[in-house]
Amino acid sequence: MKTDTIAAIATAMTDSGIGIIRISGEEAISIAHSIFINKNNKKCLNTYDSHTIHYGFIIDKDLRIVDEVMISIMKKPHSYTAEDTVEINCHGGVFMMRKILEIVIEAGARTAMPGEFTKRAFLNGRIDLSRAEAVMDIIQSKNEFALKSSIKQLNGSLYETIKKLREDILYEIAFIESALDDPEHISLEDYPQQLTVKITDLGHRLKKLLDSANDGRMMKEGIHTVIVGKPNVGKSSLLNILVGEEKAIVTDIAGTTRDIIEEYVSVQGIPFHITDTAGIRNTEDVVEKIGVEKAKKALFEADLVIYMIDASVPLDQNDSDIMKMAEDKKMIILLNKSDLSVCVTEEQLKSNVSDGLKIIKTSTKEKEGIDVFIETIKDMFFHNEISYNDEVYITNLRHKEAIEDAYESIGQVAKSINDQMPEDFYSIDLMNAYASLGTIIGEEVGEDLVNEIFSKFCMGK
Repeated sequence: MKTDTIAAIATAMTDSGIGIIRISGEEAISIAHSIFINKNNKKCLNTYDSHTIHYGFIIDKDLRIVDEVMISIMKKPHSYTAEDTVEINCHGGVFMMRKILEIVIEAGARTAMPGEFTKRAFLNGRIDLSRAEAVMDIIQSKNEFALKSSIKQLNGSLYETIKKLREDILYEIAFIESALDDPEHISLEDYPQQLTVKITDLGHRLKKLLDSANDGRMMKEGIHTVIVGKPNVGKSSLLNILVGEEKAIVTDIAGTTRDIIEEYVSVQGIPFHITDTAGIRNTEDVVEKIGVEKAKKALFEADLVIYMIDASVPLDQNDSDIMKMAEDKKMIILLNKSDLSVCVTEEQLKSNVSDGLKIIKTSTKEKEGIDVFIETIKDMFFHNEISYNDEVYITNLRHKEAIEDAYESIGQVAKSINDQMPEDFYSIDLMNAYASLGTIIGEEVGEDLVNEIFSKFCMGK
């Protein structure tokens, strides 16, 4: 009968120098012992100390050598999963990795589900849920900011922040419950005033975390940036400059871009999720109409709108329509093709847009004005400082929603105090806040949510 020992390929499924097969569980060492021989053809893996690595060979059930390997042993609880863990470092061919995994499965392990190694680390108490989710965020990081934020969360920054909030909330819950149970010895006189001070502090701390969520999302996903404008104004040329390669087709034919083109890129340290769109104009072309509608949708969802204008062509109704659609967004106007004879001036534009809107002269053909454009974005989003500080940033939507629930519950406590409600009303809402924050670190979550979270992990992790 198979034991509940799991195994999976922990490296990418592509030909490479080294591949790793990870085994974890009660039978991990005995399974590895049964399929490994050392250079002297001896099976002695179960005699080795923890946190050691050994040279030898993997053999199949017919005792034939399959591959030359290095095998490492990590005994519980000092391993990633807090279980006995073995990692087989083999040659990194896809066929070879699969072959060795098959041998491990035949020896008694079962194939791990996505994220099951990290799930076991969480269930065994080695890491909390916020740290577990940070593991996957590290793997999926697309820029330096996202990576640093995820590493900070893996090291416990979010856990410690949430833990302190919960401790402060729990203290108030315990005090109220104790006073209600033993009113002769614990008085609640003047307590509403004392609680108001503490609730105000808790609210400020929760609000600070919520305020970090937008910056946290941009760190993780990049600034959602959409390039809009009429056809043939230079949108695709700008995308190619920012990406550093020819990702979009550029021609002199208006309407070349018919669909959305999306790219993740870091420009001078700024993480972008850039969307190049079809030119926005009134058209009877059915396919182009679809592209225009997609462009409008991308505009409404963007953090930043880059509105490109061909400075060599007079403004028309299409320009007015685009400016109206983007009037409530953070927007930068690029007066492109400024190397040609100019028909549109900054002064002319300023009379049509809100005060303080950034207008920059550029030439994507000559790559002029791009540095000014980048510095403008730095000032707009990061106050011209592209540096990572020690703040805790909320980068996970699930965490944000939990903090919103806690913030709302704290607000209800304040309302109950103002309405002079009985003290047990305070306790109910404080407990709701305590529970909401507990879902972030995994102390108030059900099995279904845990399974859903770890199902999004990659295999072998």
